[in-house]
Amino acid sequence: MMKQLREGVWQIECSGVNAYLADDDGTLTLIDAGTPRDEQTIRAAVAEAGYALTDIERVLITHYDVDHVGALAALGLDAEIYIGASDRGFFIGDEKPPLGNLKGALQRVTGTVTTPPAGEVTGVADGDTVGSFTVYYTPGHTPGHVAYVSETLSVAFVGDLVRESDGDLGPSPKPMSYDTERVRDSIEYLADAEPAVEVLAMGHGVPFVRNGAVRLAELGERIARL
Repeated sequence: MMKQLREGVWQIECSGVNAYLADDDGTLTLIDAGTPRDEQTIRAAVAEAGYALTDIERVLITHYDVDHVGALAALGLDAEIYIGASDRGFFIGDEKPPLGNLKGALQRVTGTVTTPPAGEVTGVADGDTVGSFTVYYTPGHTPGHVAYVSETLSVAFVGDLVRESDGDLGPSPKPMSYDTERVRDSIEYLADAEPAVEVLAMGHGVPFVRNGAVRLAELGERIARL
């Protein structure tokens, strides 16, 4: 299912996770890529938004997890691909997630059903820019987790840094994160940056289409008081 969140920004409801599509000043951008079984869902959503799959020129990956990269190889896109530098090795298969961490061990298992993309993958770091998007390094859920913020489009794609449930916003929990303390620090860091955006688009839950930056700031304040 596809839903338009604001002009040029769409949510793609995949199998228990969200992917997104954004028209960044004419550069069609896919943000995350669902699970391995979501290829057809993404194809259909792109068509519903009025585009062809070949129109996608850029892919922004918030982090390496099977439910965020799973359908990418099957889509066969001729597109520039970006991911946080510390997750790049996991993504392209040059490195293995650590077995000594429960989350890492889960990634090892799910990695057996994840095919690395065929194209070049660029690692990004805090403060980098890709089109209108600024990269924020937000580790904790994974070592290389990043958020992509476009004030031009008024949207922050925050992956699994946070999750929404019944209208409430909370940090990514154990055991689905490498380090929950770093998750909290990353939330405070992004909230302190005060991104001027309306839409807060997370991997799990219902995106906030208004006052997204406010909701993030409120969560940051709650965390700071703990």
